[in-house]
Amino acid sequence: MEHDLRKNPALLKLDLYCRGAQLDESCLIEDAGGRPLLRTRAGLGSGLEAILPGGLYTNIPVAEPFTQQSPYRVHHEEGAFVLRLDGDRICELQLSPRPQWYDAETSSGKQMSRVGTLQGTYLGIYPGKVCEYWTREVKDNCKFCSVGLNLGHDDADDKNVDEVLEVVRAARLQSGITYVDFNTGHYEGETYLDLLEPYVRAVKEQTGLLVGVQTPPHADLKRYDELKKMGVNRVSFCFEIFDQERFVEVCPGKHTQYGLDRYLEAIEYCASLGSGDIANFEPWVTNGEIIAGLEDPQSSIRAIDWITEKGAIPTVCIFRPLIGTDYEEVAVPSTEEMVPVFARLYDDCMRRGLPIGVAPNVHVSLVMLPEECVGLSEKPHAHKLNRVKLAGLKKVFAAGFLRRLRAKEQKFPEYARLRDAS
Repeated sequence: MEHDLRKNPALLKLDLYCRGAQLDESCLIEDAGGRPLLRTRAGLGSGLEAILPGGLYTNIPVAEPFTQQSPYRVHHEEGAFVLRLDGDRICELQLSPRPQWYDAETSSGKQMSRVGTLQGTYLGIYPGKVCEYWTREVKDNCKFCSVGLNLGHDDADDKNVDEVLEVVRAARLQSGITYVDFNTGHYEGETYLDLLEPYVRAVKEQTGLLVGVQTPPHADLKRYDELKKMGVNRVSFCFEIFDQERFVEVCPGKHTQYGLDRYLEAIEYCASLGSGDIANFEPWVTNGEIIAGLEDPQSSIRAIDWITEKGAIPTVCIFRPLIGTDYEEVAVPSTEEMVPVFARLYDDCMRRGLPIGVAPNVHVSLVMLPEECVGLSEKPHAHKLNRVKLAGLKKVFAAGFLRRLRAKEQKFPEYARLRDAS
């Protein structure tokens, strides 16, 4: 592995997650066209949205107390944003641009950024009420979670289908999104899929974009067969912790309501449904999501091994002690102990031939994508055949998918009106 941060963007992205950065007083982010530091119900978007060398999108922690001890500092120098480590220049940072549509309003008068926000290059939407773990008489929310703290701050508490469609169209035309992710928490009666289905149907029928859902695991696993038929392209299950005892401690509500085994059963079932209708540009991907840094790194590695063995793709977040959460005083993990975790993420996905990095213009700022972790692997040049296959699949899929999108957009006058307005 290349240890020079100037030459290894993957290591730099990981190190910034673990150490954060300080913002010099010269950094007027929004005045420079950058995105605001938003706290939405999607979770960890509390940091500076930026693009590192190599085109790696990231969300750099800057607001949490631990960042005040960071050796990294962002400066604004001669018209550019520069990242320095102990005073030495590491690289120039490109700010993720603030979309014009953030400040526009829907026809109902709601600010569009309160309906959905970009996380990297995809659109994240949390359409329902706050997760009910936060609303019980005795709260049993996940200890790292900030969802219940953000409602009404930067994220609206109600979003109808028409409002969501307006924002999706604006984000497609002005920001070039290809993927929309819908997220909910726990609701009594397991109504989260009922809630999301009208949004999913509308977005698929009206735009043809890739769509994903992230919810707790539904008791009726056949509901996922229906989601696949509906055109959903990704399902994600956030079980967070693979160690059973830590799972109970960190995620008391999830333990009581579902249990770790039910999350794992849902991942295995959805992965067994195959890869979707690739020929018609409707892939089906299953993700199991964990948070590295809240359990022993070897447990996180075992989780990655288990997820990939089932044919699913791991999503691995770095723990961030968000202000106001139960774990706001818990230390972030060190870069050194996280490198083997993310190296395993890349190596396992490649070894099992999983379809990573194929979807066009999907860059995620809050996590290290598996394909980004090649720079952390001790064998970055291995898996040559799979790398060639993935490169070919990415090229073919992007061309066909974008061609289909443009053809669909021509059928809807809303796109023409929005294009003229912008």
